Amino acid sequence: IQIDKGVICFNPEILKNEEFLNKTQTFNYINLDKKSSSIKLEKNSLGFTYCQVPIIYQKSTASKITVYLNNGKSIDFIGKKLDDTLSSTIFKRSGEVNRIIVFVVKNNFKYQ
Repeated sequence: IQIDKGVICFNPEILKNEEFLNKTQTFNYINLDKKSSSIKLEKNSLGFTYCQVPIIYQKSTASKITVYLNNGKSIDFIGKKLDDTLSSTIFKRSGEVNRIIVFVVKNNFKYQ
């Protein structure tokens, strides 16, 4: 993750194929309410948090970002960055964002 002029940008191209999970696993993290939470991560994904928001990188054949909000809605972004409003919401830890999935396309991925 990089921040450019107040906007969250993703750079998954630096990841290696072996950094992605080769089987389904549970990702445990501490949420904004300081409580233990978990997310099921599928094969060919990896997870981490940023400002206590879970971010999942998922291998894909199409590049996009999907932001899931706690009100049940989702927002799709084409490209590698969020907008300034949503980035600010994450920085403020307002609790509006539930999770972010970044769909990663790389030529050297071998899908199994």
